[in-house]
Amino acid sequence: MYRESRPPQELRDHVAAVWVRRGVPNDSPPLRVVPDGSADIIWRRDGRSVTTFAAGPDTQAQLAPLTNGSRMVGIRFAPGAADAVLGVPLDVLCDLRVPLDELWGPVALEVGERLAVSNQPDRTLATVVRDRINAPPDPTASAIARRIEFAAGPGVVSSVAAEIGVSERHLQRRCRTAFGYGPKTLHQILRFRRALRLARAGGRLADVAAVAGYADQAHMARDMRRLAGVPLTQLL
Repeated sequence: MYRESRPPQELRDHVAAVWVRRGVPNDSPPLRVVPDGSADIIWRRDGRSVTTFAAGPDTQAQLAPLTNGSRMVGIRFAPGAADAVLGVPLDVLCDLRVPLDELWGPVALEVGERLAVSNQPDRTLATVVRDRINAPPDPTASAIARRIEFAAGPGVVSSVAAEIGVSERHLQRRCRTAFGYGPKTLHQILRFRRALRLARAGGRLADVAAVAGYADQAHMARDMRRLAGVPLTQLL
């Protein structure tokens, strides 16, 4: 149903994962896509319809049904690296799915044609993204993601701005461009993702809440339900 792999070595500064998804019988529940602070380029073949689009950063879970026999291939960018490749600030894509030709113009049509005839569209899509990269990721965005993920306590925005040596206004602006939303929302989403990884690894939920920076387990449960749309136990 869903397979995720590491990107080729030359893409690992910009890309978090390459993934492939195949449709399942119609009575199966749709895939729940939870916020991750990033964006994807997705190619989808659904019956006779073939589309290539950018999936912007989400602020809440999205249900993504896929009919039996259909196929999706995607590139998930590393947090803070997508805006340089997509060519737009990520806040204009927040919670949206946008046809790639609206961002890349005629080039996107050529990309769609290449993917449609490829025997390995995941590798073809990785090659397309590689050819669009002409600069390393912004080190400021990378620093913001690292520090915000592990920040705790009150005053997260002011403390992270001070750590990386920028004003709070600059931090707000850079977060919206690189991640799609402000630093407070980014902190909540990255904390949620970290807690989810720890819980999936088998950690006791009370310990997970403490390590991830929540006030207590109840705080974590409320935050996870808000972002994922279901309780943590169901999400796991």
